[in-house]
Amino acid sequence: MPEVPSVSPPGTLGPRVDEVFADDGPLAQVFDGYEARAGQRRLARAVADLFERGGQLLAEAGTGIGKTLAYLVPAVLSGRRVLVSTGTRNLQDQVFYKDLPGLARALGLEVRAAYMKGRTNYLCLHRFDRLAEAEAGLPPADRAWLDAITEWAAATDTGDRAEVADLPDDLPLWRDLSATSEQCLGRDCPRYADCFVTRMRDRAAAADLVIVNHHLLCADAAVRQGAFGEVIPEGDLAVIDEAHQLEDVVTQYFGLSLSTHRVDELVRDAGAAAGEFGADAGRRAVALARATSDVQQAARRLFDAARLELRRPEGSDRARLTPEMASRLHDVGLAFTGALEALIGLLAATGERPESLSAIATRAEALREDARIILAADDPRFVHFVESRGRMAFLRAAPIDVSGIIQDAIIGNRFATVLTSATLTVEHSFDYVAGRLGLAAAETLRVPSEFDYRSQALLYLPTEMPDPRSADFNAAAAWTIGELLDRTRGRAFVLFTSYAALREVHARLEARTGWPLFVQGSAPRTALLRDFRATPNAVLLATSSFWQGVDVAGEALSCVIVDRLPFLSPADPLVAARIAAIEARGGQPFHEYQVPTATLMLLQGLGRLIRTRRDRGLLAVLDPRLTRMGYGRRFMASLPDTRVTDDLNDVERFFL
Repeated sequence: MPEVPSVSPPGTLGPRVDEVFADDGPLAQVFDGYEARAGQRRLARAVADLFERGGQLLAEAGTGIGKTLAYLVPAVLSGRRVLVSTGTRNLQDQVFYKDLPGLARALGLEVRAAYMKGRTNYLCLHRFDRLAEAEAGLPPADRAWLDAITEWAAATDTGDRAEVADLPDDLPLWRDLSATSEQCLGRDCPRYADCFVTRMRDRAAAADLVIVNHHLLCADAAVRQGAFGEVIPEGDLAVIDEAHQLEDVVTQYFGLSLSTHRVDELVRDAGAAAGEFGADAGRRAVALARATSDVQQAARRLFDAARLELRRPEGSDRARLTPEMASRLHDVGLAFTGALEALIGLLAATGERPESLSAIATRAEALREDARIILAADDPRFVHFVESRGRMAFLRAAPIDVSGIIQDAIIGNRFATVLTSATLTVEHSFDYVAGRLGLAAAETLRVPSEFDYRSQALLYLPTEMPDPRSADFNAAAAWTIGELLDRTRGRAFVLFTSYAALREVHARLEARTGWPLFVQGSAPRTALLRDFRATPNAVLLATSSFWQGVDVAGEALSCVIVDRLPFLSPADPLVAARIAAIEARGGQPFHEYQVPTATLMLLQGLGRLIRTRRDRGLLAVLDPRLTRMGYGRRFMASLPDTRVTDDLNDVERFFL
């Protein structure tokens, strides 16, 4: 097979892409049932032209356009390295394992591609060696998993945990077998030459297409100032798919986070590294154990005090760290940073020390600096807040506006960047997304879906529902959902904006419906989707994580019901800070921020239903504000052109 061609001569990439998508082109000759789509050709040509002239393109490609092939064809034919970032692991798998091999066959080319995941997906051989030495002290269940991992480690070429059959997503043992960028020793690691992350980086450096996801893209960008943290090779062309998720992921990775888990990991790793002191190891190990114990105890006092602050207002699990709260946390915060100072001083006084302990000192310094910044709560660029999840507690600082970060760290100096998704416009305008992502000067292209929503879908909007903020809304929603499920014979996603609503509606539905119910939280997400697909007439009740990135084609999913318009809670510290920032510049946050974010989320949720030309189904939004409030017209203007009804008899006739 010939290799990928060299860089296309100027002006030739667009015509070559057109030939690939021609009615009698290579795709039509290789793919069974290939159907030429005008929208796909428009998008592919726009990507090709951008790759030649440079710049940034915001491209909304409606469901069914085939946007993945539309950007992969010009990427492959460009002859240059192209970075492709997806919002979900499912799409990343599809691009690498399905779309690229099929495209390579169609074009008769050898496509050099690399699949990259985050560091913690890969076995760290150094930590594996260290844990294997202490296997006798592990619980029986961990020893059994370690035996299975040991057998796999001897044969794997990638070190990717996905190869280990039935390995639980949340297996605590894996945290001791993988390394974050903080824990990685880099070139000083004794297993650096064999390192699976090093091999992954080398494969990517030799590849023409590098397939990552947004979490790795942002994590990598956030540590690029470090000496070893980055893993993604440089490339001057990029495609960011599922770009509607980018703002949230950037917010997550370019903030600061201080957590009980982060402190516990530091203490545990310090204890494991203590045996490497060498001469006089016993005395030094005792001193190190005392210093790390002081850090852990000081951290517990700090997080206990932070949890008390959460209970002060109204028992929320997330609250803004106000100057008053920061003042009350001052003393315990000072004790924590003081304990870290003592640990850093102890490690500095040891003279020559193994690299693992040098890494502990570096991590302790980073922890001290993050704690100082977060607890000061005085940087206007960030919102500082306290959060509690189960037994975990966090102190965080998140950027309020990430538009500059996206321009500088994500897009940077790349020659051309395409940002695409099925949901980038509100009322057919890119203004909202362009503003949030700092892309006001970007070119735009909107390619509507070619599906016939008027014949394929029905939108049900009940008129007699109570106000969604009233106490009796959930009861009314449960009754309506039950009536809809009887007419659709189950086969539905029911999407909620809160766990409280999900739990109440589930309890009521369980008592009145015979359809099989699957509930988010009762099993891992992948298991729920697998069981939903395998169970006739199943109903899945879920919250935000199932509103996007989930595909169930065919009759197994014939109905999507949304309980309320998905407005972000103004009680959330980050949302409140963004609202305040818009108000401070004289804007109208409800119209400029809250309605657009809810619109895009609603479109994502409803987009689960019609995935192919053969799909038919019911869309239902139970929130009466969609028809009663003036802003409801803005939502409706963004929805597909679909028949609308408030009559359950119409629903019944639709499924006859």
